[in-house]
Amino acid sequence: MSYELFIRSSSQEVDFALLKDGKLVELHKEEENNKFSVGDVFIAKIRKTVPGLNAAFVNVGYEKDAFLHYHDLGPKVLSLLKFVKRVSTGKLRDYSLKNFPFEKEIDKNGGINDALKNNQSILVQIVKEPISTKGPRISSELSIAGRYIVLVPFSDRVSISQKIETREEKDRLKRLINSIKPKGFGVIIRTVAEGKKVAELDRDLQNLVDRWNAMCKKLRGAHHPSKVLGELNRGASIIRDVFNDSFSAIHIDDENLYLQIKDYVQEIAPKKENIVKLYDSRVPIFEKFGIERQIKTSFGKTVSGAKGAYLVIEHTEALHVIDVNSGNRSNKSKTQEETALEVNLIAASEVARQLRLRDMGGIIVVDFIDMGKPENRKALYNHLRDEMKDDKAKHKILPPSKFGLVQITRQRVRPEVNIKTREENPNNGESGEVEAPIVLVQKMEEELKRLFNKDYKKVTLNTHPFIAAFLTKGFPSVRTKWFMEHKKWVKILPRDAYTYLEYHFHDKDGNEIK
Repeated sequence: MSYELFIRSSSQEVDFALLKDGKLVELHKEEENNKFSVGDVFIAKIRKTVPGLNAAFVNVGYEKDAFLHYHDLGPKVLSLLKFVKRVSTGKLRDYSLKNFPFEKEIDKNGGINDALKNNQSILVQIVKEPISTKGPRISSELSIAGRYIVLVPFSDRVSISQKIETREEKDRLKRLINSIKPKGFGVIIRTVAEGKKVAELDRDLQNLVDRWNAMCKKLRGAHHPSKVLGELNRGASIIRDVFNDSFSAIHIDDENLYLQIKDYVQEIAPKKENIVKLYDSRVPIFEKFGIERQIKTSFGKTVSGAKGAYLVIEHTEALHVIDVNSGNRSNKSKTQEETALEVNLIAASEVARQLRLRDMGGIIVVDFIDMGKPENRKALYNHLRDEMKDDKAKHKILPPSKFGLVQITRQRVRPEVNIKTREENPNNGESGEVEAPIVLVQKMEEELKRLFNKDYKKVTLNTHPFIAAFLTKGFPSVRTKWFMEHKKWVKILPRDAYTYLEYHFHDKDGNEIK
């Protein structure tokens, strides 16, 4: 397994494409005007408390007030409020918390008016970006994420990622962190800290403490509301969260961004510095590495999988429905049950990829093909769990029901990635939209594969002259690639009478293959 990250920069935004073994698994966009990213910390004021919701609305500068529920206050919110007040007025200049007297913890079953008052200053952190008609979701239980650890002010607790399995390693990390942790701060040890030495952990910890001190300096006389601590830029945060030894390359087409990312990688993984590469060519980076093609074929309503299987994806505000179809396919399975299991396993891998790629959140219902045997339903469930274990978003998967339905809940912290793949109909006089031409070529390839599997020896493709030229010109041409894959030559005949996206396959006798 190898990961590659491709970063495309323009004047207004930066796009990040993460490929796993050559296949696109994540696509992110960082816009210059995005002022409310997950992880950003704001000094803000309570607009009003609403006891009926046991929550408060907070003015963080967005057009709609942010929502702060009582359960998101954190047990030490009274200590936080006292600290913010004393720092803002200049009465406290030591931000280390080692001599700061903590207030008592709030009752976990208490009410919002027991903790907050209208017009009160408070530090809050974005935990969910504005989505649709809703403002940001926020928390006053602050955390500052680093490469190996997460720093939690106003806490003394040390907790460890559940993905670190060995008891000896957990005890070792806990012992190391307790020896270097400053008083008044809690620490969450991340999975990537496994096997790391105390010097690396201490360097990461000191970096986070420096960020905390820099944030506190901004509080005195700060305008309300204003951002006092920004999350790392999207590129650095992606690398921080997913970077590991399986990364083979990071390609960047902007020199300034290249230098920033190179410095960051040098800081967190000096031995991997040479994998950061500046891309300098007239061909756009996403086209050069085939990412644009993958985007076009991965974001439509219908998504093709291996061996003819395909998904149909429908969306509502908070619910996504995915239908699994076997398609027109040939296979070597002896029974309907075996065919259903084979298609479902292929589809499960594609479902896991689509959830990450589109950043789909909320409730997802997947309608797999019905299977009668309990052991097959269990095999499908285990396969889907394995495919989703690399997904950083919190998720929960329920076993398949007797109807073949699998229900998934997935953390929703950002708007879904939605890329328009359909284009205006190029056929003269016809209105509406059609699939992108690149999707058309992929459909041709899939149909061709099915025909050769059915033992058609000679196949002729009739298509519009523009499409015919696209398939035959250049080296290696698309037709040449087909020949190298199937060891059979496809005759391509341009037809002037055809519309742009019309095509038909014919057998050796000239009869159309339906």
